[in-house]
Amino acid sequence: MNTDEARLDALRKELKSRGLDGFVIPISDEHMSEYVGAYAQRLAWLTGFGGSAGTVVVLTDPALEPAAAIFVDGRYTLQVRDQVDGRLYDYESVPQTSIARWLEEHAPQGINLGYDAWLHGKGWVEAANKAITAKGGKLTPVASNPVDSIWDDQPAPSAAPALVHPDAFAGESSEAKRAAVSEWLAGKQLDAAVITALDSIAWLLNIRGTDVERTPVALSYVIAHADGTADLFIAEEKVTPQLRQHLGNAVRISARDQFVAGLESLSGKRVAVDPERAVSAIFEVLNRAGADVVEERDPVVLPKAIKNPVEQQGHRNAQTRDGGAVSRFLHWLSVEALKGEVTEMAAADRLLAFRQACGDLRDLSFDTISGAGPNGAVVHYRVSEETNRTLEPDSVYLVDSGGQYPDGTTDITRTVWVGPGEPPEEVKDRFTRVLKGHIALARAVFPKGTVGSQLDALARQFLWAAGLDYAHGTGHGVGSFLSVHEGPQRIAKSAGGQAGADQALIPGMIVSNEPGYYKAGEYGIRIENLVLVEPRKIEGAEGEFHGFETLTLVPIERRLVDTRLLTPAETDWWNAYHARVLDMIGPQLEGEARDWLEAQCAPL
Repeated sequence: MNTDEARLDALRKELKSRGLDGFVIPISDEHMSEYVGAYAQRLAWLTGFGGSAGTVVVLTDPALEPAAAIFVDGRYTLQVRDQVDGRLYDYESVPQTSIARWLEEHAPQGINLGYDAWLHGKGWVEAANKAITAKGGKLTPVASNPVDSIWDDQPAPSAAPALVHPDAFAGESSEAKRAAVSEWLAGKQLDAAVITALDSIAWLLNIRGTDVERTPVALSYVIAHADGTADLFIAEEKVTPQLRQHLGNAVRISARDQFVAGLESLSGKRVAVDPERAVSAIFEVLNRAGADVVEERDPVVLPKAIKNPVEQQGHRNAQTRDGGAVSRFLHWLSVEALKGEVTEMAAADRLLAFRQACGDLRDLSFDTISGAGPNGAVVHYRVSEETNRTLEPDSVYLVDSGGQYPDGTTDITRTVWVGPGEPPEEVKDRFTRVLKGHIALARAVFPKGTVGSQLDALARQFLWAAGLDYAHGTGHGVGSFLSVHEGPQRIAKSAGGQAGADQALIPGMIVSNEPGYYKAGEYGIRIENLVLVEPRKIEGAEGEFHGFETLTLVPIERRLVDTRLLTPAETDWWNAYHARVLDMIGPQLEGEARDWLEAQCAPL
């Protein structure tokens, strides 16, 4: 019995001892975070899956068919098959199916299905309960997570101190932000708002932390009150004198384990809770306490997404610094990869070193996706010792990476042709179609109120014309020294419940522009820049219009461009973009690296 089998067997024994017929394990924490701390990586520990989104259903009886299933979206279709044993788990794709539909089809009659109410949203619980009730069963919240009971060496939550994020980077004081929330509460005749998303708390209080890899947040909860005060629930060892001084008397600090008591104290109050960001347990506690729960979107989400002028300039500064590091890396790669000895892990390590050398790097913004050849076709590929490939001559290499700097968060993807030969016509065709879509989105001008789903087809149109597509969104929001995936905006197909695709794009928002193409087993292509939504003045315009300022400054692989497929306007965009790259990045490079950059940025 291998490790994964042994862990699954141990879980089933634990479930049986509790009288449960099954249990649901999501990749989640008490804050509904996308990226979670090591202590909350229950699904990865159980199955070996390394993605950032997924859920497992385990039925206690191993004789059932199927007895367990793992649910992932299109980003992880290939990865899940590489990392999770198909003998132990069925592979299920969402949104084509859902856990509720799977339970309706496969759960035994009268099932007693366990779940951890601190890891699931209210909507999920309602859907799962409906499916289980239809089978004559019940959905049971557990007092403690059964995975934790069998995970002997489970890490403890981080005890690292919370850090003050200076107003010089934030652009606005915490007091002013809390006052805006107070005004929002008063306008809706609410007494308080429960803020549970870690990046919302970080932004509201102008604090950061190191509790979650790649996302600079501190494990905590906040209850914001209509009088402008707030209660912060955070582990005592994380509170420093500097933090107390920064927060002042208007923010009361309590131990993190006092959060439930804090919720119970809201009895009789009208309380705003975001059903997309607050776990089911919070609703249950408030309802039991007699609070009047009002479902509202977290009042921090939208102002956090609309970057103020200081944050916008910080992003530009971070992008320029980061662009220098990535450009040095691509020059290094152009020399070393030809030797046929550079591996995916070595390339990722070298890119990290270039970022560290540019100064002020606090962390990566996510694990670098360093995919050679067929590994590049795995959308959210994560290199490991087992999968580490050499960048072979005459092949495609995809690298998606980013950095966390105190003035901004970066995210960039470049697809590289590893010579010395000429790229195949098919690869150039696919790359150029992706490029044309990228340019179409970068050049888009759109009226106020336009939502992300209305722009998504601009990036896909040239792939669609050839009967091709990609199974991920075209753009996601990005934070300011916060989460690399930030809502509420995104650019994606609206079908299938793509959250945020129907959020209007507002000046100050930052989104990625990242169409791609993936040929399973052969190669992957993606071109990603970050763009800032900005007002766009048009002579004679009837109403307000917006467009995008491209923030990312790194040359795009010119050897993969089929110039015959580009229009004059697209060529003009390419030349103007690369002239700007040379102007902004050139002063940071010297010698052979500078010569390489000039060659890459020469007009097409």
